[in-house]
Amino acid sequence: MRKQSAIGLFLGLCIFLPNSLSAEPAKRIIALSPHAVEMLYAIGAGDTIVATTDYADYPEAAKKIPRIGGFYGIQMERVLELNPDLIVVWDSGNKAEDINQLRALGFNLYGSDPKTLEGVAKELEALGQLTGHVEKANNAAAAYRAELNRLRSENASKSEPKVFYQLWSTPLMTVSKNSWIQQIISVCHGQNVFYDADSDYPQVSLENVLLTLPEVILQSEEEGNVKGVNWSQWPEIPAVKKQHIFQINADLLHRATPRALLGVKALCDALDKAR
Repeated sequence: MRKQSAIGLFLGLCIFLPNSLSAEPAKRIIALSPHAVEMLYAIGAGDTIVATTDYADYPEAAKKIPRIGGFYGIQMERVLELNPDLIVVWDSGNKAEDINQLRALGFNLYGSDPKTLEGVAKELEALGQLTGHVEKANNAAAAYRAELNRLRSENASKSEPKVFYQLWSTPLMTVSKNSWIQQIISVCHGQNVFYDADSDYPQVSLENVLLTLPEVILQSEEEGNVKGVNWSQWPEIPAVKKQHIFQINADLLHRATPRALLGVKALCDALDKAR
């Protein structure tokens, strides 16, 4: 656990670090999210990462990076010991008090939190500028954009099957129009049966799903989610009757990284099987 006294000892050493990002390429990076780690490796800057958080597991080399925290918080003493020249924070995934403390300590922070599929390419380019891997980052971004455009074009004229995306089983949750998953469903030309729900990740009832009569049920490929609902009990649902229930790797669907395109392809393939 953190020790406030340890932080105090190092405060004098770190407080004079500039808050604005340096013009020099970052050489010692703490990446506080799995998606930031993936992006840094994608642009050739993976070997600059000196620490990360739990669940940063791609590529394989990332598993060897020291962990200094997770959703429960960051070990500030370790941050101070590592003395990074850049910390890539995750505004919606790291604790706000941790981000504020890192800023107060004077560390250079960059917030990485892509909200759109297009934003992944922009993030690659931004990280390329920060790390000095501009050419590789720009190439990766261009390849990503080209493939995303190809997938959009390839699926644009296909029929629109009614889709229920099972985000989680207990409670039963799905996604609506402003969610990350909805962007993927849109690329694949599916019709989200809960598109107009009031919240981005609404909780719904089995009765709600029965009323919408989805033709496809998609589940994140996590054991607790897949086994949480026995859909065979409701054969009146078209997706159940036709056995159009598909599982897709959660990391490919939920992480804002270049691998998101693999998630798009997997979801599009599932819809194609149901068409």
